[in-house]
Amino acid sequence: MTAIESQLRSMRSDAEQHIAHARAEFDQANERLKQRTGRDLIVATLIGVGIGAIVVASLIFIKWLFVLFAAAAMVLGVLEFSRALQVSGRRVDVVPQLAMGFLLLLSGFFLGPWVHWIATLVAVVVVVVWRLTAQMFASDGRAHIEVIGDVLVASFVQLYVPFLTSVAMILLAQPRGEWWVLAFLILAVAADTGAYVSGLTFGRGGRHPMAPRISPKKTWEGFAGACLAALVAGALLAAFMLQVPWWAGLIFGAVVLATATVGDLGESMLKRDLGIKDMSSWLPGHGGVLDRLDSILPSATAALVMFYLLAPLGVS
Repeated sequence: MTAIESQLRSMRSDAEQHIAHARAEFDQANERLKQRTGRDLIVATLIGVGIGAIVVASLIFIKWLFVLFAAAAMVLGVLEFSRALQVSGRRVDVVPQLAMGFLLLLSGFFLGPWVHWIATLVAVVVVVVWRLTAQMFASDGRAHIEVIGDVLVASFVQLYVPFLTSVAMILLAQPRGEWWVLAFLILAVAADTGAYVSGLTFGRGGRHPMAPRISPKKTWEGFAGACLAALVAGALLAAFMLQVPWWAGLIFGAVVLATATVGDLGESMLKRDLGIKDMSSWLPGHGGVLDRLDSILPSATAALVMFYLLAPLGVS
């Protein structure tokens, strides 16, 4: 009996040593990935897969559930953007921003594009009037140029996050719109992943930066990978999901690639002006919600335009 217990203890000790060794190797590999990529790639991947599963499930099975997901993303985006602006000295009224944001999302999904333009105008007017009225009662001697800046910022927040999110709701409400929403999300992610892998493989050290003053880490090598990924994904999505000719998918992929790239660089410029690296740390390994939506938000408008132009080419 003593010999058996001794053997079991020995086996247990060996197993613990193997587990500790494997864990140490995993931690070392993860640390090397962090140093090379600048983020916790494993955590980022797990979070990305989890969010992707929720998005795909909502779009495929009950598409109005995606409205709730989009609303949650809009709320988090407005909150973190408003906080970043407030830290930089701007006055941002969060309550009307969120209230009008919900109005735009519901308008986009239920009322259609033409009524939605009226809702957008109302939303911008409300946040502007709210800011002016709040400033009147503040009596803090804020300079006129600063007040004008606050008004412009209020309009920009509403148009950047809620309005662009609501455009995706307009697309979602169209016949087979859920597949076009899923397609442009896949294209944006494919372009981002292609740029990341290609830039990490061929553009280490920033060999050929695209916009060094805005985002030094973005290289032409990464953009080449994004182009390849977006075009291949566009052709495949067109042929197997969107029921349009494969060449229409190339157009779709190229357009989403362009808007995603502009959106990515635009948000980088915003963060540079605000003096921050990430909009927040709410998504470990990713940064903030807007750091993930920067390429997706402007691509929603492009996807809606492509739907109107390319969907009539549908293959029966």
